[in-house]
Amino acid sequence: MKKVFSSALGFSLLLALSSTPALSQTSKDILAKMIEAQGGAKAIQATRDTTLTGTIDLVQYGMSGAITMYQKEPDKIRMDIEVMGMVITQAYDGEIGWWVNPQTGTAEQMPDNMAQAIKRQALGNDALLNPEKVGVTYEFKGKEKVGDKEYLLLEQTLSDGHKTTMYIDPESYLIYMTKGKTLGQAGVEVMAETVFGDYKKVGDLVVAHSITSSQDGQEFMRMNITKVTFNSKLEDSFFKMSK
Repeated sequence: MKKVFSSALGFSLLLALSSTPALSQTSKDILAKMIEAQGGAKAIQATRDTTLTGTIDLVQYGMSGAITMYQKEPDKIRMDIEVMGMVITQAYDGEIGWWVNPQTGTAEQMPDNMAQAIKRQALGNDALLNPEKVGVTYEFKGKEKVGDKEYLLLEQTLSDGHKTTMYIDPESYLIYMTKGKTLGQAGVEVMAETVFGDYKKVGDLVVAHSITSSQDGQEFMRMNITKVTFNSKLEDSFFKMSK
């Protein structure tokens, strides 16, 4: 079950976008509008940690539960998921990825492929505001129609070569959907789609409160955010694996 949670919460949820001076003016213009749509560079930079609380439905398993996700700048993340009386923790502390095995209740270091996936999710504000610092680039890939609406496409490439295509609403300049490869339930790569909705302003920032993910065209996860908290002064130790 651990691979389900890792792939379902590819925090694309964290909106880790980027730019580089070598890119076309079109890409730079789109990025600038996206930053403003999310609340502006000043507000984003002022956010040192974020806590998201909500509910999660694992559609293919017929299970529902609660989730709390914590992110701290510049590269830490933790997810606590409670399903069927079990609490499953996954985290990246800036150096290693780890999780609490629900069957044994012990904290264990993640396999390399899982650790790499959660490390990508941990990218924070630098991936958006200072992409050169973390080796992230993106490229404008034209437009694509989904349903009755046409979206702008940005292809994001991380320092490890991982690519994600983002579908940007040309009216709001908020992310509608992301597409990219991720770890599937069997531990092999699958094509994942994540749709974001119900955007709401929380403080100075705009945050998606509805997230639906699918793998190879099959819906498997829905998440609804009920509370968003910024700058709770989360300690680095909170993200480290318990001895």
